[in-house]
Amino acid sequence: MEQDLSQIREKLDAIDDQLIGLFSERMRTVAQVADYKKKNNLPIADTGREREIMNRVTLSAGEDLEHYAKLLYQTLFSVSRAYQAESLRPASALTETLRKAAENVRPALPSRALVACQGAEGAYSQQACARMFEYPDILYMNTFNDVFSAVEKGMCPYGVLPIENSTAGSVTQVYDLMEKHHFHIVQAVRQRIDHRLLALPGVKLEEITEIVSHEQALRQCGAFLAAHPKIRVTAMENTAVAAEYVAASGKRNLAAIASQSSGALYGLDCLEDRVADTDNNFTRFICIAKDLTLYEGANKISLMLSAAHRPGSLYRLLTHIAVAEVNLTKLESRPIPGKDFEFRFFFDVEASILKESTRNLMQQLKNEADQFVFLGNYEEIR
Repeated sequence: MEQDLSQIREKLDAIDDQLIGLFSERMRTVAQVADYKKKNNLPIADTGREREIMNRVTLSAGEDLEHYAKLLYQTLFSVSRAYQAESLRPASALTETLRKAAENVRPALPSRALVACQGAEGAYSQQACARMFEYPDILYMNTFNDVFSAVEKGMCPYGVLPIENSTAGSVTQVYDLMEKHHFHIVQAVRQRIDHRLLALPGVKLEEITEIVSHEQALRQCGAFLAAHPKIRVTAMENTAVAAEYVAASGKRNLAAIASQSSGALYGLDCLEDRVADTDNNFTRFICIAKDLTLYEGANKISLMLSAAHRPGSLYRLLTHIAVAEVNLTKLESRPIPGKDFEFRFFFDVEASILKESTRNLMQQLKNEADQFVFLGNYEEIR
């Protein structure tokens, strides 16, 4: 006699009741293992033991289910390690640092501050800076590396850097510099990018033979540039620097892709006001400081991690995030210099270290990763 769906579901419910009972019993046994390891000063992870169990259970599951059994037990191992870590470890240096930051939340960034920005007056970074600080005193730097160095060495308490564009993607140069400097992110802002084609007063578009701008801006205006293949394109260190260069050059054949405010600042006319590939063009800027500081409204965490170069390493990191029910909003990978096909990962998650569960998650990720750097807990202004 064929079973109806309700009967099949009743059978599944009974199986689930058995499974959760066995799971609870397994976790209580894991706690006993953790206690033994604590008394005998043994590490939490035992890859040989995990491999032995995995080989046994996948063989028992049969060829048609071995892959699913592997996924199940990979998750089970991650949960067990996290459970052991909570049982074994007292408050670590990391959790203590995060707890102290959480106990000293500040109301807001100061209204007046010395801020390092790359470029020149009129740059998009200057516009982003103005949204973060009411009365910023901006110190313009030649390179992104100079901005990091100014903050790290105490020349400026804050620095503003572009990190990601909705059209052109991540600013990889900034990500690569993150590994070389000590800093923390204290705020972020999404800044609308409104590119214009700017030239000397009275110049016509047909006179232009060269366009200058930052490489990111040039990528964001690919369709316009492709429509004018005879115009030479030259990358410069900043859009505002490009506008300043055009104004100082006196050349009628030269134009810059930059903001409307740059055009007004340097006395340039707008030849084209719609040169970007999309009207919905935003760049995400971060504000960095040397010390870990938490401001009210902080709801995003950025991390820099590297995982062991073996199968499943990244999966185990992601499992901890999934089990904690934390939303992962960005995962960026960058090659590790000097290592063939090994990568460093940048995570953005929606969370706050005001919660003890988040601080515990950070410790679990640190335990699992080869390298762990907490980049900051901050609010992103939209």
